[in-house]
Amino acid sequence: MTVWGLAARQLHDRYWLSRGVQVVRPGAGPDPRGPGAFLLLRSDQAVLCGARPLLKRLTWLGCPTLCVRLVDRSEAMYRERVVSSPDGVFARIERTYADRQGNTDRIGVTMDPRAAALWASMEPGFETWALMRRRGGWARGAVWKTDGRLFDLASPRRQSDMLASLVEEWREPARVIPDIYQWKTGVWVHESARLDPAARVVGPAWVGAGARVSAGQELIGPVILRDARPTPEADIDWEALRLPSFPLLPQVRSKLSRRVSKRAFDVLMSVAVLLLTLPLYPLIMLAIYLEDGRPFFFGHRRQTLGGREFPCWKFRTMIKDAERLKAQLALQNQADGPQFFIERDPRLLRCGHWLRRFQFDELPQFWNVLLGHMSVVGPRPSPDKENQFCPAWREARLSVRPGITGLWQVRRTRLPETDFQEWIRYDLEYVQHQSWRLDLWIILQTVRKIFAG
Repeated sequence: MTVWGLAARQLHDRYWLSRGVQVVRPGAGPDPRGPGAFLLLRSDQAVLCGARPLLKRLTWLGCPTLCVRLVDRSEAMYRERVVSSPDGVFARIERTYADRQGNTDRIGVTMDPRAAALWASMEPGFETWALMRRRGGWARGAVWKTDGRLFDLASPRRQSDMLASLVEEWREPARVIPDIYQWKTGVWVHESARLDPAARVVGPAWVGAGARVSAGQELIGPVILRDARPTPEADIDWEALRLPSFPLLPQVRSKLSRRVSKRAFDVLMSVAVLLLTLPLYPLIMLAIYLEDGRPFFFGHRRQTLGGREFPCWKFRTMIKDAERLKAQLALQNQADGPQFFIERDPRLLRCGHWLRRFQFDELPQFWNVLLGHMSVVGPRPSPDKENQFCPAWREARLSVRPGITGLWQVRRTRLPETDFQEWIRYDLEYVQHQSWRLDLWIILQTVRKIFAG
């Protein structure tokens, strides 16, 4: 059984990956595209503990590899867990008593790719730390003891225990697992699942691919609805994992501080961009005039905070009767949902192609940013008729200013029948996880896409 196309061990390894650590096991080497910190585990071993203390200790000791003795005290007295039926309905509460001393086991932590590759070369079942020391020549003093959770993935019961712990501890699985979104606080849902608005779901909860939660059904977390249909293993987006940390940025935590600092950045950047690009305006206007006359600008009614409308300005890139021709081209629409997209749109002016190619057509939107209608980064600005397609999505995206660029613009795939779903997913993801780190990453990716073509 899987959740989001991943088995228990894969979910555990993705959990560590979301914390900047690759899990390395015998027979499975580290991925060169991934993080440079490695957790060395046996084939059926799973652990949950703080990643930062391990890495700090490794750095402080200055050793190539740290051998950690992990002590699991979580079951020293007893442990309770909620037992649910296969369809997620509460069945009973189960209490398990265990040894008062707790379990212990050893794991390894390293930032040396050679050590990680050496551990991966071990034969499963015969890996020993003594052999690692002999082959790697490490000092015996690089040992540390700390508390954590230990799980034997060969045991179905311990697999279930590990997954129950993951559901409670893992706050942002979407960072390393695509095609999922946060339906409500603590409730992570695969985009192919269907949750009736009348259903009662109390997180933490995971809803797998193809699962259904009908009206009147109750799910009380921690709970997992496994995949109801075969789902391929979700690929890792290594590029997204390489989000820059920007350590010199101030930590903006409160909503008020975030709004004030974001607005200050928007004003400064819009003034700078308008001043720097002002010499381009006469050239762009001349190109539009020579091909199709006036007007030079096109203002479409869009919605901003709270649903207020504003004219979203762009350089005109289409012929004058483009809206009339749109109805005739409806059958050629390549986008799903309320959008309209044709790869080679016949309504485009010749100069419109290169204006869109370098996104020069959106330069006047910095005037909208200066006036407070928009932000540099945010959800795509949309008219009222598009926002009505999904009420929950509408309320979320209209809780922030729309942006010139955003997460959807830099991550969409344009695959058939997926564009609208991606639009909803990335808008919700941005609203839920907006931060300076994410904003600056989106800006960098936008610049990269412009010059990469």
